[in-house]
Amino acid sequence: MKVATVFKLGQSATLRAETKRPPMPMLKVAKYAVYDILQNRFVLAYMLFLLVVSMSFFNLENDPVKGMMSLLNIILIVLPLVSIVFATIHLYNSYEFMELMLAQPLRRSDIFMGQYLGMAASLCIAFGVGVGVPVLIYDGSGSGAILVLCGLLLTLSFVSMAFLATVLSRDKARGIGIALLLWFFCTILYDGLVLMSMFAFSDYPLEKAVIGLAFLNPVDLARIAMLLQLDAAALMGYTGALFQHFFGSVTGGGISLLAMMAWIVLPLWWAARIFQKKDI
Repeated sequence: MKVATVFKLGQSATLRAETKRPPMPMLKVAKYAVYDILQNRFVLAYMLFLLVVSMSFFNLENDPVKGMMSLLNIILIVLPLVSIVFATIHLYNSYEFMELMLAQPLRRSDIFMGQYLGMAASLCIAFGVGVGVPVLIYDGSGSGAILVLCGLLLTLSFVSMAFLATVLSRDKARGIGIALLLWFFCTILYDGLVLMSMFAFSDYPLEKAVIGLAFLNPVDLARIAMLLQLDAAALMGYTGALFQHFFGSVTGGGISLLAMMAWIVLPLWWAARIFQKKDI
């Protein structure tokens, strides 16, 4: 009888502990992360930098399209660098907080996804205020909306890469090095490798291969989408005609959007799997 009583008491205690769990713990962790990150001076400086640069480009050019072309170059270089480096450093600095959360009756997936949602939301807010607001003020057309959408998707994808780089190594210096290598490959090295491949195999039909290679880099996908929206595909010559034919269609646009979503989901899924088994 005593054993049964103890067992029932244990069950009731477990039930009370489960009922005391906060509803939607993932969103609560994300809310705390957003509140903490938006108070960071670096994020505020990043938002102010984007706002000043965006307003300057649109005020210097009479044509909003030229302003967006100039702004595109900044977005494709600065945005991925800031997103992946800041997210990596902040996640390493949040390990003590995550250790505290793991001591609570919370699932690892809720803690991990809460951190991701908070980080992604904070950087998206900074980008939306710094770039989205000026773009909508000076050019509220579809091209401006595509520019903002590409920037948001790039932010999400590089934050996912940052989380993957962080869980791959417990050493902070090595993790930041992995993040910088990912940024360097996507923004600089990848284009050089594609050009070398096209030059080396110029005697072969590379139309489908070139289109396929574009899906291997989220920065390339964003660049192509914006150049097509700004009617600048002619600047890419024959390749631009290929991109116009494929990505300009509804099917091609849908496939490119799915590819950008894959660059967000797959690194994050891989990082979450590693975090579930990682010894914190």
